[in-house]
Amino acid sequence: MDLTVVGCSGSFPSPDSPCSCYLVEADGFRLVVDLGNGALGALQRYCGLYEVDTVLLSHLHADHCIDMCAYWVARNYRVGGCPDPLPVIGPQGTPERLARAYDMDEHPGMKGVFDFRTLTRGTFEVGPFRVTAVPVAHPVEAYGFRLEHDGRTLVYSGDTGPCAALTELARGADLFLCEASFTEGKEDIPDLHLNGREAGECAEEAGVGRLVLTHIPPWTDTARNVADAQAAFAGPVEAAVAGAKYRI
Repeated sequence: MDLTVVGCSGSFPSPDSPCSCYLVEADGFRLVVDLGNGALGALQRYCGLYEVDTVLLSHLHADHCIDMCAYWVARNYRVGGCPDPLPVIGPQGTPERLARAYDMDEHPGMKGVFDFRTLTRGTFEVGPFRVTAVPVAHPVEAYGFRLEHDGRTLVYSGDTGPCAALTELARGADLFLCEASFTEGKEDIPDLHLNGREAGECAEEAGVGRLVLTHIPPWTDTARNVADAQAAFAGPVEAAVAGAKYRI
């Protein structure tokens, strides 16, 4: 698998990165995981607008899905006609939420452009990937993902507070892309986000190979969170940056 960090800023774009968006590729198949604020523009550096095979949305907060509205425009008004409907896998209510965001009638909404499929707990196939989705600790319906291909594993936390489900999902992953929005001792809001220490503890308990911290908001000290994670996790730790590429 090849992972490209299209955007990794939490809550709102930073001067250096759009919000959450990750391009995962294998065997010529292109899977986009989340499409937050500003991500559609950056995605075009790595993949053509009409070369995406499927979009997978972890949850429906704007910093993870709002650029689907712009993507609808790009596909619906494409010179030469709209491409075939693009599979979009998201939580219950995704079509209605995106239609409201664009101020259009919910029915048919964006259904002529996107082939919406409802995300639930479980394991399913997306192109060459075996995807396992589990609910995580967040104020809205939200999922973490485990992507497996050819004996290798990528786990993405989505947005979550500490929870046993995430640790089990990440068990033995080669690369753990884990959110670290909060700073230890500064924010303490249950079931919302992780801090760097908590991300490191989760990675250590799960026995992952490599920890990449993501979804760090512009107001959070990235170096502090990396240091806190390193204190808890014996393996390599780094912070995601827009444009970073990983071979898994």
